[in-house]
Amino acid sequence: MINIGIYGASGRMGQEIAQCLKGLNSARLGVAYAVDEIKHHLDKDVLITDELKTLFDNSDVIIDFTAKEGTINLINYARTNPKPLVIGTTGLGDDGNALIDTASNAMPILWASNMSLGVAVLSHLVATASKALREFDIEITEMHHKHKKDAPSGTALTLATSASLARGLNLNDVMITGREGLTGERKKDSIAVMALRGGDIVGRHTVGFYNDGEFIELNHTATSRATFAKGAIKAAIWLVAQPNGRYGINDCLGF
Repeated sequence: MINIGIYGASGRMGQEIAQCLKGLNSARLGVAYAVDEIKHHLDKDVLITDELKTLFDNSDVIIDFTAKEGTINLINYARTNPKPLVIGTTGLGDDGNALIDTASNAMPILWASNMSLGVAVLSHLVATASKALREFDIEITEMHHKHKKDAPSGTALTLATSASLARGLNLNDVMITGREGLTGERKKDSIAVMALRGGDIVGRHTVGFYNDGEFIELNHTATSRATFAKGAIKAAIWLVAQPNGRYGINDCLGF
């Protein structure tokens, strides 16, 4: 039985992961780490702590869906106390990603902007369509709940990266994230990534390929956070047996 630790157990994703772990035969929630009060119900045998040492000492693998600052603190602690880490935090920036690269020399780390199987498949479809439809314009829209702090979403950026790499382009050179005023005609290689926020939308991503006379749109809609929680648990169980290194959700799913 694999003991999973949740870093940020008081948050929405922490609660969802704890719920999805109930009744599993292959893994259990061993430790719930939170600096705030955990208001959802946890089984009596779950250890609750606000100390990183306790979290690390009692976990085989740790799942993190927090924010940039929290994730950076977790990784820095893990650098001298190696432990498999599954990270779903987005908005880490170049410095956060560089830290994951460095830390993964000492432990296996799986980072993904989205833990769902559907998005992993969508990313493959986007790359295929982007290469085949080279003359089509690419526009990406993403919708999330009003509490999401980063934009564009990590998933939208992952999809944009898949599209740009398939065309041999550097995303930083071609991505635009807004239009206002007299912007002029659309540049040929532009990839637009637009963010919408409102209500309690879990997540919706649309990648459109537009040409004169026709267009194709690929969509993925998440209707429950349980989708991401189950994917993270699957990744955690897989990661425990992996050697040191950096991994993505595609590695876990065998793509």
